Amino acid sequence: MQNSRLYNRLLRLDAYFFNFLRISIFVVMAWIGGLKAFQYEAEGIVPFVANSPFMSFFYKNAGNKVFNEDHKLVSEYTLYKNPEGKVIKKNIGWHTENGTYIFSYGLGTMILGIGILVLLGIWFPKIGALGGALTFLMSLVTLSFLVTTPEVYVPNLGGDYPTPQYGFPYLSGAGRLVLKDIMMMAGGLVLFSTSLKKVLQPSV
Repeated sequence: MQNSRLYNRLLRLDAYFFNFLRISIFVVMAWIGGLKAFQYEAEGIVPFVANSPFMSFFYKNAGNKVFNEDHKLVSEYTLYKNPEGKVIKKNIGWHTENGTYIFSYGLGTMILGIGILVLLGIWFPKIGALGGALTFLMSLVTLSFLVTTPEVYVPNLGGDYPTPQYGFPYLSGAGRLVLKDIMMMAGGLVLFSTSLKKVLQPSV
């Protein structure tokens, strides 16, 4: 009997759990989307965008290939990376011409907008269903980077000894960050489903 009461109480908490999921996704979207307005974050997403068949057309120099100092043919963007916390003038000039910052501002606004839609699902189920669906689609595009972006896997850079683990399935820091979006995708689907139920069955 006591277990039954506890079980029923836990069942009644599910609405709060869904709202916590909405708030969690909003916090991630708002934070990450807001950071897209800053230079270092805009430059950090260049490898993902430049190699993506869905996004590369937003960049002016996405497909350019050049020779590096080792006389290897590489993507041009690899020569203009600003390490986080370091500012190099010529790199900023290249990114400005490339459209790096303008695209990042637009992407950040879109991510923030999706986060707001998800949050509004607490009060407006139709809006919440839209936010959940868009979260799923955005995560799907992000996960496609695991296929299109070379930087998501550990490279073989050589050294004093042969590189023991590189390439697939050895995720780099960028790859591990991308893989986490599978949880965001699942969250988007759950919120889409529960919001849709509220729209179709308001009494539930």
